[in-house]
Formats: sequence, C-alpha cells, structure tokens
Amino acid sequence: MIRYPGIVAVADETGSAVELIEFFDCIGGAMWSKHHYAQSPVVRSVRNCGPTMRYLLKPGRADLDLQGSRFPAGICGATVEGSEIEISYVGIGGGGVGAASCRSFAGGVTRCRTDPAGGGRKAGSTVWLPRRQRVLIGVDDTDTPDEGATWTLTHNIARTIEDDASRYLSHTIVQLFPVPYRTKNCVSIVCEFASSEPAALVNRYRRLLERYTLSEDTGMAVFTGFNPSTLLPFGRMVKRGEVKRNLIPEVKEGSLDLILEGRGIIGAVAALPFYTAYEEALSLWTGSG
Repeated sequence: MIRYPGIVAVADETGSAVELIEFFDCIGGAMWSKHHYAQSPVVRSVRNCGPTMRYLLKPGRADLDLQGSRFPAGICGATVEGSEIEISYVGIGGGGVGAASCRSFAGGVTRCRTDPAGGGRKAGSTVWLPRRQRVLIGVDDTDTPDEGATWTLTHNIARTIEDDASRYLSHTIVQLFPVPYRTKNCVSIVCEFASSEPAALVNRYRRLLERYTLSEDTGMAVFTGFNPSTLLPFGRMVKRGEVKRNLIPEVKEGSLDLILEGRGIIGAVAALPFYTAYEEALSLWTGSG
C-alpha cells in the first residue's frame, strides 16, 4: 500500500463546489488517477499542481460503470455537510487498492469507511475531511536595494505558520509591470492555504510579516473564498502598467481584506487571482501586450 501524505478539501460558501487536493507520494499512481478519475460525472476538471492533484467536484453521487483498463476507478461521491466534506472512491483491481487502502489512511482524513482491497476485487472507501476555506495571502515590497527577497520571506512564513487547521498549498510569483520605484525584478507573491481557521491564520502571518519585513512600504492583502476571478481584470492591469490604488475593486464573492497598506498593497492585491496560474503569472507584459 502507498499512503497518500495528505488530502484536503475546500468548498464554496453554498456547498455547490468542492476542490479536492491530494498530496501524492507516487507520481505514477497520481497520473493514473488523473487520467481515469476525470471520467466520473462527479469530476468537473482535474489538474496537476506541483506535488498535488486537484479535482474540481460537483457534489452528488454517481453509480460508476467500472471496466478494466477503460474505466477502472473513480470518485463516485462528494457531499458537503456542516463542517465536513465526504468523498467516496471506488475501483477494481489495483484501482481498488488506490480507492480504498491508499486514501483511507491519508493525512488529513478524520474518519473513514473502507473495503478490503487487492487482487481483482472491487473495493472502495468513503473519507471524511474537515471543510476548509481557500485563503490567499498576497504580499509585495518587503525588501530593500541591499537586503531581502519577498519570494523567500513569504514562503518561509507560510511554512512556519502551517498547522493542522491551515494547510499551505501553493506559492506563486507574479511578474508585475516594472515600475520606476521597484527594488529590481518587480514581482509580488501569493501564498495559498486551505484553512478551517482563516482569521487565526491571517493574524499569525501578519505578525511574522511585520516582524521580518525590511521595507516600510510592505503591502499584504487577503482573499478568503473559493474563486478570486473577479480580481483578475485588476491583476492584469497591474501586469500591463502602473496603477493607482483607488482602482482596487470590491469583490462580489468571498472577501478581500487589505491588511498592510503600504505602497506594495497594489501588487499584493494584483497577485491574488494568479494563484497556481504559473504561466500567466510569470509572463512579463509591457504596454498593452
């Protein structure tokens, strides 16, 4: 058996969308699951992001017509109820081992129901996970011309404050338009967490950022919610040219909080919608390109 190091899940406010994030140890097994699990009607999309596989799920249940080689395993159920998210897997043969044994004993699972697995038999499991919210922390301008690097500071803070209630999921460097007052490369950072205690997480991050920043112009912004896409037009503006802070928009879903409001707040907000969108985040745009 290969135990998954961790499984976490985030849900939107209404419980109508779930992102299941599986930290994997065996990339072959993870890619196999990505290929086959995408066939389930419960799965809207799936993508590989660093050491995780991310499944966007539509809550509900499905009776999967499993077939050897063609469709040997899948996610057959997702339910959001109160403070928990319930995920059900099923598979045949080796797919049953992955669906049952490997995921039942993953880190982050609070309880499970699982079948005996192995050989050619059909087996499955249901795991219960804490319901979490996505928390995106954007940061810009923590260094000086002589000292520091925002990308390392933000990552080190994220690793330091991570705990069972708040899992650190991703770190994205966002290339901004090179304004004249930049330190050198003009990038901001967004760190992504899945948290059941967002307020405590943000407070811990803020305290360490205030302690270790080297700049008086540091900006820190936080988006709490499932999808920050309403901030994307603003983020793209900041990648294309110099932008004034009065253009920072309000969000329609989730919440946007400006925590440290130095000059870096513009880049901090701009970074938020680019979490895990590495190609677009890293591209250098000049003028209207």
